[in-house]
Amino acid sequence: MTDGGTRRPWPDTAVVRSAQAGDEASISVLIEGAHPNVRRFAASLCMSEQDAEDATQEALVILYRKIGTLRATGALASWMFTIVRNECVRRWALSRRHVLVEVTDLPLRASSSAEETALAGIEARLVAAAIAGLPPDQRQVLLLRDVHGYSGRSVAKHLGLSLPAMKSRLHRARAALRAGLEEAV
Repeated sequence: MTDGGTRRPWPDTAVVRSAQAGDEASISVLIEGAHPNVRRFAASLCMSEQDAEDATQEALVILYRKIGTLRATGALASWMFTIVRNECVRRWALSRRHVLVEVTDLPLRASSSAEETALAGIEARLVAAAIAGLPPDQRQVLLLRDVHGYSGRSVAKHLGLSLPAMKSRLHRARAALRAGLEEAV
């Protein structure tokens, strides 16, 4: 169901009205017609292709279940984009929670003594605490860029920033992290 990169118009008002009234054929036409637009938007917001596909499917399921609650037929695109954006943000937040867990569970480097093992564990916890102590905007950019390893362009796009703004925020996050770690030691 891909659209080959070309923009498709949203289904017309008559189809939306019929779908709102419960007409199954119109609901099918509506979902099929909305899919390329929803998928393109999800691909532009989500951090991975899998998340984009999942967000698209979730949005289309919500469209199917709740089309009758849409008040204005002209608001379909806005409604769908809001659903997709919320789903991409939800998926990103879930992955961010996993990253914080992963940071605290980082494998410790090989050590020759119990003392070194204990110190390495303390270091990992200090880093995790310092990251958790960053302001949310700095923590987001640091985790996406330095922990997840996403490209600068992907991080900027996901956060709705220009590339220079993302780089500036990342620089501030790294400086704050460094300062926080120096304080802790």
